[in-house]
Order: sequence, then structure tokens, then C-alpha cells
Amino acid sequence: NLTKTGILLAITLSPPLPSLNRGTVEMDGSIMEGGGQILRVTAALSCINGASIRIHKIRAGRSTPGLRPQHLSGLELVRDICCGNLEGGTVGSTEVTLTPGKIKAGKHTADPQTAGSVGLLLQVSLPCALYADGPSELCLKGGTNADMAPQIDYTIKVFKPIVEKFGVHFDCDLRMRGYYPKGGGEVVAKVNPVSELSPVTMTERGTITKIYGRSFVAGVLPYKLAKDMATTATRVIRREIKDLYINIQTLQEKDMACGSGNGIIIIAESSTGCIFAGSALGKKGVYADKVGFEAAEMLLRNIRHNGCVDEFLQDQLILFMALANGTSRIRTGPVTQHTQTAIHVAEQLTQAKFTVTKAEDENASNDTYIIECQGVGVTNPHF
Repeated sequence: NLTKTGILLAITLSPPLPSLNRGTVEMDGSIMEGGGQILRVTAALSCINGASIRIHKIRAGRSTPGLRPQHLSGLELVRDICCGNLEGGTVGSTEVTLTPGKIKAGKHTADPQTAGSVGLLLQVSLPCALYADGPSELCLKGGTNADMAPQIDYTIKVFKPIVEKFGVHFDCDLRMRGYYPKGGGEVVAKVNPVSELSPVTMTERGTITKIYGRSFVAGVLPYKLAKDMATTATRVIRREIKDLYINIQTLQEKDMACGSGNGIIIIAESSTGCIFAGSALGKKGVYADKVGFEAAEMLLRNIRHNGCVDEFLQDQLILFMALANGTSRIRTGPVTQHTQTAIHVAEQLTQAKFTVTKAEDENASNDTYIIECQGVGVTNPHF
């Protein structure tokens, strides 16, 4: 993939497949990002398009290659939603074959029995449920605030309102928070099907109008940690943004949490409806003020590039852009490897066409880009 400006986006890869429904499509799980994202995007598109898919070299880019419990739970969830067949579905497996059937509405449960991310389980299953023959209820268990994954607060406060611009409608009921290492969290997502997704244009950032957040401790950890994280985060943000009230709530979770943990998420909203976030989780031996500093710096980094989505949302929107009926345009900061991977998989498994160009307007920085996609307009056969 090369952008129009000639910027190299990825290593040279095989061209998009000309057809979806001729035998089994092969996907190399070691390319580019080389992790679980390839599994999630591939499995979801396989389910939606009805194409059998074989993924090999799964998570070859990770220190523990192969399926972990959360990845297996996600694949099993997709299999159940589409009444399909999954071969090679065991923990540690580096090759699976998913043969989808018809997508059915109803209640579906995923439980990896670990602190595997609930948000990542939703990532793989939500797109599938949109093309069911009626409403779906997804009961997702595991870690709600897990490392190396979006916190459930991010999913609800950032991802949900933006993906709804495509015509997606779902409710997210957070019933129990779960923390590493045991998990034990539970989220129930109720998803309404769509006839088709609408394209989205987000190219005007506007001004930042609101900053708020949530700083929490759970279990046996002292409440002071929540206050220290919030205080540091507020101080760091005020160095750059002086004219806004920053409202970070401090909370001690007891009844609604399984296990012990601490963390913070800070959200900024713009005058045009853009939403950004910075977040961090506490770890043993890491001072609370460092956790607050990390989250604040992450938020500021994602505001400085003057894009319309943050670095963690851009790759999550690629699949929806590919499926939408028309051209979507989204202004971003630096294009992440996760986004490049999602674009590659979407182009391999659909006829969607993406271009990435540098933004050159007066508000653009050296790190501002426009991701454009001519979506394929997948329609729900049940409408």
C-alpha cells in the first residue's frame, strides 16, 4: 500500500482478492501488526460476507504466539453468532479455519475465564450482530479495564457515540468491573441490526470544549491513589489547556468490582462532536502520579495533531468505513500500524478501497492525515 503522496504505509503485500466466495480465503496472521487485531477484523468480515477463512501464523508477532483464551473466546463467539464451524480452536493454536453460516439474532455469551478484554470481545462481535435477522444480546465476560486494550469506559464514552454516526445502535450495560489477573467483569451489549451502514465524514476538529474523566481504585487499594492520579493529570493538562474546567471524578469501587486495580481515563470533546481520550492503568511498583501523567500526555498528544479521532479509535473505524454504502473521510493523526493492518485486511476481504493522504490545510500539522474509503455497501439480507 502506498499513499498518494508516496509515503510507505506497509511492506509490499499481495493484491486484494478478487472474490469473497470462491473456496477458502487465506490470511497470514503474522503480517504487519502481527497480533490479535488481524484475527478480529478477519473473523468479523468472514462472518458478514459468508466467506470461509483460514488464518495461519496467528499472533506470530507476539512473545506468546497462537490463540490466547480471549482470542479463542472471540472466535467462538463469532462462530455462534453465524451458526458456523471453527476448526483449530484451541488455546495456543496458530491456525484456525472459520466457516460461517447464517447470522442469527439472540443471546450469545463469551467468557475466556481470564481478565481478557471485554472491549476486544465486543470489537469482533458487534459488526457481526449488525447483520443479524433481529436484535442480539451479547454477554461478554472478562477484564473491563485491561492492559493493552481499550478500557470499557473508552468503549462506552468514545467508541460508541462515534460509531453511531455510521448508523450503529447498541446499548452497553456494565454490570461488573473485572481486573487483572482474575477478570470477573461482565458487560451486556444489546445490538440492533442495520439494513446498511452510512458513510461518515469527520474532517473538521473544531475547538476543545469539554474535558472530564474518571480516576478509580478498586478492591483493597487506597482511595488516595485515585486522588493522586487525578491531581497530576489535571496539572499536566492545564499546562497546555488553561481556559477549560477539568472535571475528573475520583471513585472507590467496592460492590461493582471484582478484584483490585486502579486507573484513569480522561476524555476531551470538541465543538464539532469529536471525542478523544487518554488513559492508563496502575501497576505494582508504579507511582499513582506517573499513571496520571501518562494518561494526560496521551490525551494531549491526540489533541495536538488536530485530527478528529485519537490513535485508538482510528483503527476501530476501518471496518465500518469498508462496510458503509458510500465514501467516508476521517481526519487523523499519525496512521498507526493497527490502522494499516485493518486497512490491509479490509481490502483483502472486501472490494473497499482506501487512500491515505497528508492533510494540507492551514490547521494541519506534519502528522495530520485524511483516511478516505469507498465502502462496499454491504446490505443486511433480512431487511
